[in-house]
Amino acid sequence: MNAKAARNWIFTAHRYLGLAVGLIAIVIGLTGSLLVFHTEISELQQHRQFGTIAPQGERLPVETILSAVKPIYAHKPDAILQVLDAPIKPDAPFRVIYATKTNDWIETYVHPYTGAVLGSTLEPNAVQRFFSTVYKLHYALLAGDVGIKIVGIVGLLMCILVLTGVVLWPGWRKLLSGFKIKWNAHPKRVNFDLHKVVGIIAVIFLLFTFFTGFCWNFYEFSEPFIRAVTFSPPNTEPVSQLIAEQSSVRLADQLQTAQAALPDAALRRIYFPAKPEAALRFRFKLPQESLEYGESNVYLDRYTGKVLRVDNGLQLPLGDRVLNAFVPLHYGTFGGLFTRVFYVFVGLTPLILFTTGFVMWWYRKRKDIRLVEAIELETIARR
Repeated sequence: MNAKAARNWIFTAHRYLGLAVGLIAIVIGLTGSLLVFHTEISELQQHRQFGTIAPQGERLPVETILSAVKPIYAHKPDAILQVLDAPIKPDAPFRVIYATKTNDWIETYVHPYTGAVLGSTLEPNAVQRFFSTVYKLHYALLAGDVGIKIVGIVGLLMCILVLTGVVLWPGWRKLLSGFKIKWNAHPKRVNFDLHKVVGIIAVIFLLFTFFTGFCWNFYEFSEPFIRAVTFSPPNTEPVSQLIAEQSSVRLADQLQTAQAALPDAALRRIYFPAKPEAALRFRFKLPQESLEYGESNVYLDRYTGKVLRVDNGLQLPLGDRVLNAFVPLHYGTFGGLFTRVFYVFVGLTPLILFTTGFVMWWYRKRKDIRLVEAIELETIARR
């Protein structure tokens, strides 16, 4: 296959792949743009709903926070405690997450100094319902497990689409022309210029978002693959040793043990065991770590309080560092406010690229139809 034939094949694949996945990519992109500043919007809504939290000395112990939340779920026997998020800022609340058979992520906010329950998504307000729907639409098209797989496949196909677009980009012949839009030219030319310029500007970030989305939605395959290619050890979750008729060690004592394993780190999250044999996991942030939520973890045996494993966020294997990098790459937090604002634009690019690509396809289709009609008229005339 010569270079011209290969380019024609890539062009055809690029065109029809774009037409095939474009509409779903638009939904994923637009919902992603809406979610870029979800945390800030939610915090603003919390301040409006709960008022400002004034720091009042030391925060309450986590056991006191959990005791304050427990009565809310007394009428729901299927409710299971999943996560406790410690406040990152002095004026932020504790966040306690429960799961039920009908809702796997129910948040309850607790005042860190008084223990008062400030609110819950057990009965979500309009803003919470809106973002919950947007989030489910973004990663699963509101279609459950089937939707998760569809979005994952579209993510992979979009990576292929983006890479074929890079190959076809006219800037390889002359760099300046690849970034130039002739606004005074024919609409057909302006449309083409928009397609090539928007595509090349967003190319790296589209790869970041769609590839990480694909990996997350097919995590059962991507996670061991990434560990294998980076020569990193497999991820084996530590387990607690079941002891007959023995209850778990007191949470305050376990937190003290976990903190002693990483004495300079700040608590960010507690993951509570979903199964009797599962370990209790504490997530911390070391002062040298750049990510606000931290990447350090301490696993404890829930029955003996023994430290099972310590993952220092500054000494992780390459595979773990790659997997952890997915979060800032997908959400655009790696460059601060600038990249987050830019990611709003990145979310709009599937709409721009699909629209301009569809227009180009339509122009070409009309041209082909006219060519066929001309051939038919010529054939009739010869008869």
